[in-house]
Amino acid sequence: MKTEKNTIQGIYHYCDRWCERCSFTSRCANFSFSEEHFSTPEERDINNEKFWQKLHEVFQLTMEMVIKESAKHGIDINDLDLEDAEESEKKKREEVNATDCVQAAKKYSETAGDWLTSNNNLFEQKQEHLLLQVRLELPNNTPEEEASDIIDAVEVIQWYQFQIYVKLARAVGSKTEEDQEKPDDYPKDSDGSAKVVLVALDRSIASWATIRNHFSEQEDCILDVLINLSRLRTSVEETFPDARSFIRPGLDNSA
Repeated sequence: MKTEKNTIQGIYHYCDRWCERCSFTSRCANFSFSEEHFSTPEERDINNEKFWQKLHEVFQLTMEMVIKESAKHGIDINDLDLEDAEESEKKKREEVNATDCVQAAKKYSETAGDWLTSNNNLFEQKQEHLLLQVRLELPNNTPEEEASDIIDAVEVIQWYQFQIYVKLARAVGSKTEEDQEKPDDYPKDSDGSAKVVLVALDRSIASWATIRNHFSEQEDCILDVLINLSRLRTSVEETFPDARSFIRPGLDNSA
């Protein structure tokens, strides 16, 4: 694919996929590719036949690339024991999901979802309260700012709710494979994936703290969430001691 002159190579490898909140979309080849192929509302509509047709075209291009690259490395993708490969991948997934930190991440995704669902009425009550403040025009009150803070915090929590688990599972899986290989001086994929997890944890912790500040009746419950997230962050940092220092292209430097 054609890349622009100011494109940051590989910036999308260790990002959180939140393009709407990213400051580097103009320098991301992956974003440009998506915009080129899904540039109109019609093409973005997953219920529209044209969307799926375009996706099929992308799939075909991808498969052509895979076949071409496999041939370069002497790999015949039609000569693979898929049953053995599937069994091997299943075993790897089970081993990854059995680790304490991955289990904790999965538990958090469930806890976050349960809290947001069961406390939907709190948000409705808060909305009514803030609308009343707007109507009364009380001095020294900033209901618009408070509403914006809450909305932003919830969006952050929801965005990273499952990503923490998924990215951490990838990091643990990559680390297992790297530990079986000969050490080298190249940056590790496991550290890059773990870096994304740590960024997601930091932002989630800050967002839960924001929610806690706005819903005093939920302070103790949210404190438990914050404690568990902090413990998970410590566990990730101990498992991947070099993750914090991993430099993601563009995102962690001035590329």
